[in-house]
Amino acid sequence: MPPRRRTDPAAGRAALAAWSADPDTASAEVIATAVRFTLDELTARHPGHAVEIRVPPYGAVQCLPGSTHRRGTPPNVVETDPATWLALVGGRLSWAEALADGRAAASGAHADLSSVLPLLPGD
Repeated sequence: MPPRRRTDPAAGRAALAAWSADPDTASAEVIATAVRFTLDELTARHPGHAVEIRVPPYGAVQCLPGSTHRRGTPPNVVETDPATWLALVGGRLSWAEALADGRAAASGAHADLSSVLPLLPGD
């Protein structure tokens, strides 16, 4: 069964395009929709429960194949702010750069997203 989408893909793409056009003036609603859409897209393209991606305050998902985690803090966690997340999925920022300058935190042996990012290059 495909993962449940929280965000309409058309609305999500529109929000992502609006954020991409001018990240500095995007409203909280646009950012929230873009983040939720990209998290939905990540889980649709890379299903699983091995890594938890957290983008507070807008969402958290589990994705990527591997061991399934059910209780407590997962062993593989990625956390970042909304602007960094959208820059990563759009290809404006590399995974290595986000980790190096502390804009993203990753813990666990499988919390490397370099093979799945950028998710939507050019958006």
